[in-house]
Amino acid sequence: MNREYYYSRNNAIINYTTKYCRTVDDLLASEGFSSFLDLFFAHIEKKKHDMYQWLTFKSGVEEAKEELTRLAKLLMVLDVQEIRHPGLIEPDKLLDVIETAYHFWRGMGRYSIMYANNDEGYQIQNFIDADTKFNELVLNFYRTIQQKVQGTQNKIFRQLQAGTNASILLQKYNLDLPLGYEALKGIPFITEMMLRTPLILHPKSNKRLGMFEETFNHPMKDFIRNGDDWICYPCKVGDLLTFAYFHIDFIGNIIACPNLFEIATKTECLNRKPDCIVLFGNPDGKGDTTFYHDKKENIWIGKISSEDVIEYFGYVKKMFLTLHNLAVMQRGWLPIHGAMVKLYLRDGREKNVMFMGDSGAGKSETIEALSTISKGIIDRQEVIFDDMGSIHIDNRGNIVAQGTEIGAFVRLDDLEMGSAYRDMDRSVFFNPELSNARVVVPTAPYKVIVNNHHIDCFMYANNYTDKRGLSQFKTVEEAKPVFVEGKRNALGTTQEVGLSTTFFANPFGPMQRQEIATPLIDKMFDKLFEKEIFVGEIYTCLGLPDKGCDGILDAARALLDFVQN
Repeated sequence: MNREYYYSRNNAIINYTTKYCRTVDDLLASEGFSSFLDLFFAHIEKKKHDMYQWLTFKSGVEEAKEELTRLAKLLMVLDVQEIRHPGLIEPDKLLDVIETAYHFWRGMGRYSIMYANNDEGYQIQNFIDADTKFNELVLNFYRTIQQKVQGTQNKIFRQLQAGTNASILLQKYNLDLPLGYEALKGIPFITEMMLRTPLILHPKSNKRLGMFEETFNHPMKDFIRNGDDWICYPCKVGDLLTFAYFHIDFIGNIIACPNLFEIATKTECLNRKPDCIVLFGNPDGKGDTTFYHDKKENIWIGKISSEDVIEYFGYVKKMFLTLHNLAVMQRGWLPIHGAMVKLYLRDGREKNVMFMGDSGAGKSETIEALSTISKGIIDRQEVIFDDMGSIHIDNRGNIVAQGTEIGAFVRLDDLEMGSAYRDMDRSVFFNPELSNARVVVPTAPYKVIVNNHHIDCFMYANNYTDKRGLSQFKTVEEAKPVFVEGKRNALGTTQEVGLSTTFFANPFGPMQRQEIATPLIDKMFDKLFEKEIFVGEIYTCLGLPDKGCDGILDAARALLDFVQN
């Protein structure tokens, strides 16, 4: 993006490379500030019409903008008593304008970008310093004019994120792209990000609708470049390299990515062909959420068309994971929609516990409940994966598991009270005031999730049966149908409601390619029973009325008893 600024979808993007405001005079004279006032006047015309009328009395919006800007400049250098301006005749109304404008600005998603020409460390430090100084500039501007109009000094000072929520360092890579992907050339890559956490975002949508479907039309044929409107987030999903191209209208969707997916290095991007490519927010008007396999280049490509609903972060996460799952099934690995944790017991033993179940089944919540009741027995937990992993047979003939993400995307509704805030200083929250609110929090180093981990037990998270604790399957014939049916009581995390079934509880790859997944399921379950690994069900009760009167705690207690004995 070469423009000084960009406003769209209640987001503001500031390009420090094109225009960096070092003083309040620079800020007030910038095109970005003038455009912000346009948005502000449009906002108060709808929401605070009396304020709009007061500001535009005997004048139009343009003249009112000029007068506000002129008054702001005067207030930065003079005391109120030295200024003659009609706006100061009613200081309470002017103070209300200042507060309303400030809160309107802070209600936006505010992001800065800066371009780097090389990998020098001072450029990385410069982009952090530049953003910090811009935050100080905006906060000082607000406080100065607010206190002067108020007539008294504030007694409480809140160091809020007055400038931006996040800053992004970009660099253009000279990629050797395959034939047919030339339209992606020159799109800048994210090399570093700085997040001002805890961060609260307010996307227009709070759940994911529909399924990701296969298309036989190459998504690059529909790709709309529109100049410099795209940014690439290069990342590793499991051990796969993914280039995720985001339209800047959806820059807010990028912000939580570092908490879930490790950013790929420049060397990795230049020396490897991507395994997966995502086109997110493509303005083609088709409403697509599709994937395509480029067999010639062996690249899996996902396309998500621009719509309000895709502001929900689940569209980013699940498309990344769907492409990952389709790719790893090709190599003979079986994707697991679930969670896995390594438990370090106080007596020195380690246990690797794996759960499987669709959204809302209680996988993460069981792990959270276990941590609540296991003090004195379990020293610590290490998350291997919190939503999606895979199992495969290693070169020694053992069945092992790997993860895909370095973080967790968790429903606030189902967590133990207070647990969401334990790591809130590093967290990104989505619509915390609404149903199906989510938080994205980092959980594990990348090197941990891509190691092979042995499996001590593998349990289906059953949230619909009115039972407590856990049970073991005695035979593969008894176990496999339960896992394959993928039954759960949907909790409204997607468009589904009530009791539903999904092939292998995984609508992100295995369901679309059942002909590939089925023999892998047979192979892996045979190996699980051959190795005498515990395979069973754990009853989370999340889909029952009142969550089965804290039935998830009964499940956690039974699990704790199992790992001890």
